[in-house]
Amino acid sequence: MRSVAAILALPAAWFLSGCSAPRTAEKVSLTAEIIDSGFAKAHDTYNGVSCASDGRIYYVLSSQEPDVAAQIYVYDPASRKASHLGDLTEACGEKGSNAIAQGKSHVSFVESNGKLFFATHIGFYSIIDGMEKPGIPLAGMKPYPGGHFLSYDMQSGKFENLAVAPGNEGIITFSMDPRRGRLYGITWPTGRFLRYDLNGRDLKDLGPVSEDGENGKGPTFRTICRSMTVNPDDGSVYFSTSEGTIHRYSPVRDAIESIDSDDLKKDYFGLYAPTSAGHMGYNWRQTFWYAPEKAVYGVHGNSGYLFRFMTGSGQVEVLDRITSEPSKRSGMFDQFSYGYLGFALGPDGETIHYLTGGPIYEAGRRIRGKDSTAKGESKGRENLHLVTWHIPTRTYIDHGPIFFANGQRPTYVNSIAVGKDGSVYALSGVEEKEGARTDLIHIRRTW
Repeated sequence: MRSVAAILALPAAWFLSGCSAPRTAEKVSLTAEIIDSGFAKAHDTYNGVSCASDGRIYYVLSSQEPDVAAQIYVYDPASRKASHLGDLTEACGEKGSNAIAQGKSHVSFVESNGKLFFATHIGFYSIIDGMEKPGIPLAGMKPYPGGHFLSYDMQSGKFENLAVAPGNEGIITFSMDPRRGRLYGITWPTGRFLRYDLNGRDLKDLGPVSEDGENGKGPTFRTICRSMTVNPDDGSVYFSTSEGTIHRYSPVRDAIESIDSDDLKKDYFGLYAPTSAGHMGYNWRQTFWYAPEKAVYGVHGNSGYLFRFMTGSGQVEVLDRITSEPSKRSGMFDQFSYGYLGFALGPDGETIHYLTGGPIYEAGRRIRGKDSTAKGESKGRENLHLVTWHIPTRTYIDHGPIFFANGQRPTYVNSIAVGKDGSVYALSGVEEKEGARTDLIHIRRTW
């Protein structure tokens, strides 16, 4: 049992973290450095950050203003400097069009032949019948023209506009098959599956994949999947629906089919009504391809359960709950009912890195933190933790809560990139005297 003196000697971060006891003092908390990119209007960004083969961190800072576009940057760990690379409206060839800006990119970059491929999304919304919808243009403005598939040449610094989504829809989900030169996207709000072929410069719309998507009402509403994974061996593309169905796009048939052997509707994940908003349902939240097992590894959002989908057998295996230790002990679902997108393999190719929330305790009372019942509510109540899970040994470690040097916590983190040295990067809410913004943060590897 700890003496009173020993307890009083513990760092303040331990008392704030909700931990009943640290395993070792040096693992009580992690410190995140804020990288000032100089974009004061930067708003919440999902995904939008990746480590490229040159070791630099490429990222997008989003905007919710109708006439201010998202901005793309690169951070060089060697010089510890961030540089501005471009404006997404300009990159799409829409500068001066007076249309609603390309306000977001909610996808990670995919690298191929010295270029980074990604997609753009709308950042300006209108609330209609209590739901977020594409923003109604202000007086004199044109509607949002649609999300684009883009590439960025890391050597020349040039963007290339490849294709635009039909129906003035954004592209909220993206993946790429570099070997076959094909880009894939799911649009928002109706959830249409797009395939773009780089060789033939051909865009194909395969239609809606989740009823009427997030544009639906009542029985036709479905939350759209935010992650697609490509099997590099055969080019198949896997994604899910809020009912728990796993779909597979076949490049041979150029068509989508359902996986009948298993699904994501698991008791461990909880009970969800696919037609209701405010959660991801039985959708997976974030996924990646793990070549040694020819499997899709993923995390279910609200419950925080790690699973793998074995593409050969078509079976789903629930592996472990990888929420933070405070969440595990409290029995709570994730702080954010959609779940967290900060889920990726590290540079060793076998260690999962996961940024996830946890409860905060004050005066013996548990503070719920942010929740989807009011988007962005209580952002300052998050308790962000870094969790790793080693696939070959199935070893789980919660490395503790994350704080800035001033004692504040990172907020609204739904992104991750792991640098070549194992450092973790993310896009986070930052509170400063000038006001709140989103920016890149760096968690130097100390574990």
